[in-house]
Formats: sequence, structure tokens, C-alpha cells
Amino acid sequence: MKKNKGWVVILLVLALVVGLGVSCVDILNATTAKKDNGLILGLDLSGGVSITYKIVNENPSATDIADTIAKMEERAENYSTEYAVYQVGEDRITVEIPGVFDANAVLEELGSPGALYFIVEENAEGKDNYSYDADSEEDVPYKLNYSLEELIKNGSVILTGNDVVGAEAQYQQDQFGNVEPIVSLEFSKEAAKIFAEATEEAAKTRASIALYYNDHFISVPTVSNAITDGKCVITGSADYAEANELATFIRIGAINLKLEELESNVVGAQLGSEALSTSILAAGIGLALVMIFLIVFYRIPGVVASIGLAIYTFGTIVLIQMLDITLTLPGIAGIILGIGMAVDANVITFSRIREEIGQGHSPYAAIRDGYKKALSAILDGNVTTFIAAVILLVLGSGTVKGFAYTLIISIVLSLLTGVVISRYLSQALYAVGFKAEKYYGRQKERKTIDFLKHRGIYAVISLVVILAGVGGMVYYGSTTGKELNYGIEFAGGTSTTADFGKVYTIEQIEKEIVPFVSEITKDAAVQATTVDDSTSIVLKTRTLTLEERDALAAMLIEKFGVKEDTISSQSISSTISDEMRSDAILAVIVACVFMLIYIRIRFKDIRFATSAIVALVHDVLIVIAAYALIRISVGSTFIAVVLTILGYSINDTIVIFDRIRENIAGLEKPTPAQLYTIANESLTQTLGRSINTTVTTLITVTVLFILGVPAIREFSLPMIIGMIAGSYSSLFLATELWYELKVRIKSKEAEV
Repeated sequence: MKKNKGWVVILLVLALVVGLGVSCVDILNATTAKKDNGLILGLDLSGGVSITYKIVNENPSATDIADTIAKMEERAENYSTEYAVYQVGEDRITVEIPGVFDANAVLEELGSPGALYFIVEENAEGKDNYSYDADSEEDVPYKLNYSLEELIKNGSVILTGNDVVGAEAQYQQDQFGNVEPIVSLEFSKEAAKIFAEATEEAAKTRASIALYYNDHFISVPTVSNAITDGKCVITGSADYAEANELATFIRIGAINLKLEELESNVVGAQLGSEALSTSILAAGIGLALVMIFLIVFYRIPGVVASIGLAIYTFGTIVLIQMLDITLTLPGIAGIILGIGMAVDANVITFSRIREEIGQGHSPYAAIRDGYKKALSAILDGNVTTFIAAVILLVLGSGTVKGFAYTLIISIVLSLLTGVVISRYLSQALYAVGFKAEKYYGRQKERKTIDFLKHRGIYAVISLVVILAGVGGMVYYGSTTGKELNYGIEFAGGTSTTADFGKVYTIEQIEKEIVPFVSEITKDAAVQATTVDDSTSIVLKTRTLTLEERDALAAMLIEKFGVKEDTISSQSISSTISDEMRSDAILAVIVACVFMLIYIRIRFKDIRFATSAIVALVHDVLIVIAAYALIRISVGSTFIAVVLTILGYSINDTIVIFDRIRENIAGLEKPTPAQLYTIANESLTQTLGRSINTTVTTLITVTVLFILGVPAIREFSLPMIIGMIAGSYSSLFLATELWYELKVRIKSKEAEV
């Protein structure tokens, strides 16, 4: 690269940093000021709308309630991936949606029956089932001449939304050549026959078949020909968004239970107003420390990495805002993992550059070859994590999906900054004068460390920690009935609402009220939520006995002067539904399978894949052991923590395996002694990279732990433990297991 071209590249990159930085500052300012052009934050960071519905049906079954909650979860996902839907008492369902502060905007459609009915024009007696209503203000001004129950009973309702197997919003051209949004429906095989017969009969007299949805008519089309292919369309949508919303509701199906609004409130952030500001401060300090570390350790390449890290961070925030992704603590976990991968891509490359210089190559050749040789390790690590993220996005729901969105953005940007921008910037800096070896450093010859010598001890250490976790779960399970300290999100609990007569902030509640509540519950896991334009506070705790509820009420009356008639308590179900949990487990299993397949294909050795997956399982078990022994609350962030550790650990392991693959190339049938040497050499060669990547990632999470509010600490502590476990398994277990499998298993399928 010529000098002039180098200056152009440098100026363009700096302009990109400044542009993204200014946009990022604007977005963060708008976010803290709760303006429309800020980030959409989850209930934990920002608050939102809380709507409680009463079930009108008498004695609803548990199955109907579970089905209703599942369908309302799907509806809530139209607004945000970070919703909460849970049962309150025996006959109530509460829906909490972040980033929405107008309850009326979502109230009607969220809890509406949402049932679609196909009604023929005339009943068996030849009387009209519906008629034109000139006084109606609906878009389709028709009214029923009989009750819906009568129409169902006399057979005038030929099909319902449950007979629809597909509903998609599309565009079509009308008779005048105008493009209009429509909803395309496809019926089940049995329903298609019924619809064909009904349209054939209606076509004889050009009668209509009305589509009646959610207590009003949405279309009353005249039938001119029999429809025999089991498909039809709904016209009349104002725009594509309205058509898509209708298609979504039809796909989800009817809510079995009749619901009516009991109350709706705008609630404050569950973690308090300080949670966001302290998280931003912690992230800023953490990134600054990481940049200082990189510059001190890697010199000019460290400057390149710092600029790339700034582009990654600013770009991630801008993209999250542009794509309207709801940001919560799990989303922050995805960003942190992306920071680790963005730094790692640079660290891998810079370590290679130093190695090349150490072998006598010029800085120019070292930069060129360093990026080339580092590419396979960077791509394999990122692609493996990307595969997992896509699987989580497709199969997951709620928190898992929110995590996957931010992780995908993070991976793409970390690759862009770590591979493309950093490379051109490094070449540009060299071109403008930074050509001396002193700017890049030289890898000193390092004595090979015999990692494999004590592989049995490493395995025993891991086994002891895991068994300690199992022992802790058994002990606490037998003494408290809770193997893990399940939070309200997993186990449900009791929701107590009281009017305190004055406005409290979440921070004040945490300091002044929660300690007294914890004394009664003997549990530190207390979630507090404020209600906007009200002096009421909602306290969510573990499930309380009748005596504990009375004790809590008495304490609130005595300590805070709360009036007894303003205190109410209800049992609430877990906000993480069984379906959400099963989706998360399925997504993780499928992701691991696909990662295993990818590693098997890329490394041409099933033993690499097996070792990597075993290391992942080890890391998850270590994290669970920490939750069990330290009694960290297992809440909504638990899933995100586990997923983050999986992504972090697999990337760490892949880098080491990539070096083994490189070192073993050319050896047709390596002996056990050669494999032993190669394994130790590969671990030693990547040791500096492993340590530096772990240190830089831990800096960010540790600052978050130190400066964060209590709930942030409960999130960052297991992250720290998991990252240490991930680094440990990559260095002391994965490669050692690969060696054992390589030496002991001699199969054609497993050969390199």
C-alpha cells in the first residue's frame, strides 16, 4: 500500500469511528431520556406496560390456561422478544411488554379472542345470517342477525381459524391494477373439502361467505366460482403491517378462554433507573481499560485493535437501534461475548504477526502472513458461534431469541472489524511510516510447557468441582426442597401490591424496603416494580405461606404506614414458561449438534468435535455448580449466561484446535509421541492469546460486577466464573481429551 493511499484509509476509518461515535452518543442520550430515537429497553432496564386480564370462564382447566398463556406469548412477541406472560392467582393472567407505555395501544388486540369464523350468507331455513349495517362505523359495515353461538349451532359457521394451516401477508393486484395488501389463507385437507363444497353452493346464486374476526366483519366477499384448492385471500387491510398483524393472529389461533381487562399500568424498570446508567458507565470504563491493555501489550497493533473495538461497540449499538431490537441483560451478554470475539480476532492475528517477526520475517511480510494464517482460526471460531446463534434464533423464544439477535450482530461486526478493517488499517499505518519492528514486537522463543503431563489431575479437579455442585444440589434439595435457588422467573412466587403513600425509586426500595421483606421471606431474591403515576409498589417474592403473607402485611403497616386495605397478594406462575424452557433446551441441543457437525467437517476428525462438545458440557456443569453452591438466583439471565459461556468456550477451543491442525499437517501417521509433542506445542503457542483474550473479556465483566446494581452483579458473577471455566477447559481438558481419543481410538472415520 502506498503512503498516500495509507493516509486515505486512516482518515476514512477515523471518520467512521467519529460518525458511529456521534450516532452512538445520540442514541444513548435518547435512551436515558426515554425518547423515541433511543434503544428499546426491556422491562428490567426500562419498564413498560403491565396488563392483567381476568378469565371470565368458570373453573378454567390448567390446560386451557397454559394454552392461553402460550398464545398470548406469541402475540406479545409481535411487540418485543423480551415479554413476560404469567398466571396470577387462579383466574388472572398478566402480560408485561417492555418499551410500550400506552396500554390502550396493545390492550384490545393482545387479549382479544382472536377467533376467525367463515359464515355462509344464509342458514338452512334460507334466512340471512348477516346484513348490511348503514350505522356501523366498522370498515366492513355488516352486523350479525343471530348470535355467534346460534350460528355455530345451526351449522352456518362452516370453518374457523383452527382450520387454517397457513396465513401469510402478501401483495396482490386488484381489478383496477392497484397493488393491495392481502392475507393469503391455506386450509387443512379436510377443511379444504368443506370450503370447496360451500363455495360451490354459494357460487350458484353468487352468495357471499363472510369472514368474521374478533367480533367484527373483516371481509364479505361474493363467491363467483368454487374454490377447490383450499386457498383464499382476505382483502381490506389498510397497509401491509395491518395485513401481517392479522395473518399472525390467525396463525396463532383463537384464545380458548374469554378474557377481560382487569387493570393496566405503566411500570418502572425492574432493576431501577441506575441500572442502565451504571451499565453504560461500567461498559465505558471496561472498554477503556481493555484498549489501554491492548495498546501497552501490542503497541501499534493494539491501537488498531482499539479502533476496531470502538467501531464494533458503536456499530453494535447503532444496529440494535436501527433494527428495533429490545435490549435487556441477556442482550448485554451477547454484546459482551461479541467484545470477547472482536478482541480475540485481533489478538490471534497480532500473536501471529509477532511469531512471523520472531522467525526473521520483515514487519511488512509479518502483517501480510499474520492475517492470512490467522484467518482460518478466526473464521472457524466465529462461524461455529454463528451457527449456534442462528439455531437459537430459529428455535428459541423470549430471552433466548433476544440473546441470539444481539449475538448475530456482534459476530458479524466482530468479523468485519477484526478481519477487514484491522487488516487495512494495519497496512495503512505501515505505509505511512510505522515500519520498524519495535512497533509490533517479536515473539520470544518460548519453552514448550508440558500441559498433557498432568491431564489426569486436571480431570480430577474438574470432577471434584462438578461433584461438589451435585452434592450441593442434593443437600439443598433435601433441606430446602430447591436444588437451585430458583428465582421467580423459574419457580413463580407471590406478588404483593401496596400503596405506600409516597413515590419511591427502585434504588430507595432496594435500600429501605427490600431488607425488611427479605427478613420475612428469608430470601434475598425480591423483585420490586414501581407503577407510574402512582404511589403503589409491586413486590414479587418466592411463594409465601399464609402466615408469611400476614407477616409481610403487618410489617408494611408498621414500618411504612401502609394502609391495610391497599395491600393485596396473589400467587404468580413462572414468567419463563415450560414451553420457553423446552425451546431453550432444544435450541441448545440442536446448536451443539450442528456445531459438532461443523467441527467434524472442518477438522476431518470426529475426535476434535467430541472433545469440544465435552468441554462445553464441562463448562455448563461448572456454571451450574456455582449457581448451586453460591446460591445465585436462577432467573431470566441464567439462560443467557449459559449460552454466553457456550459461545465463549467453543471459540477458545477452536483456536487451539486450529493450531493443532496446522502443526499436524503433513504427518501421515503421527505416532503417540509426536501427537503428545504437537499438543503441548500448540497449547504453548496459543497460551499468550488465550490469556490475553480471557483477561480483556474479564475486564469488562468484572467492571460490570464492581459498579453494577445487585441484579447486575448476580448476572456478571456467574459470567466471570463461566469464562474462567471456559478458558480452563480449553487449556487443560479439550486438547488433553483429544490426545487420549486420538491415541486410543483407531478408526478410519476418525482419522485426520
